[in-house]
Amino acid sequence: MSKHLYLVALGSNQRHHRFGPPRQVVERAIARIDDKIGKVVARSRLIETAPVGPSQRRYVNGALVLACAMKPAKLLRKLQKIERKFGRVRRGQRWRARPLDLDIVLWSGGIFASSDLAIPHPLFRERDFVLGPAVEVAGDWRDPVTGLTLRQLHGRLTRRRPLSR
Repeated sequence: MSKHLYLVALGSNQRHHRFGPPRQVVERAIARIDDKIGKVVARSRLIETAPVGPSQRRYVNGALVLACAMKPAKLLRKLQKIERKFGRVRRGQRWRARPLDLDIVLWSGGIFASSDLAIPHPLFRERDFVLGPAVEVAGDWRDPVTGLTLRQLHGRLTRRRPLSR
């Protein structure tokens, strides 16, 4: 069975009763992914970021490159199982505080679409908290939609723009 490479974004902004504060939650999630799903071949440093949406708590975010033989839909199910083990409850409202968020951003197979998963992740090009860590571990990976590398996408997102007059 052939191996696939996946870029996975990780985030937490809620303390877990057993694993501790968000930074430790993400560290433990990375270890769990490496142990239960596949081989973590690269990981970014963890950064603190401002929340998106109604949550007031700051996030800890990171990214990893995962090598595994699973197809995207199966990997999604496995990642969601880990999220549930870490206390994530999906209640319909987006961008709430959560102990763990795991998103498949890209994979070596290009574009993938199903009713519950889209690769590339639909919003990753607009999110510095995803692109910043992703550039550390997969900066030369190309977005199959735009053809741009993650480094180029991050540069476009974060470049300084002149003030309007």
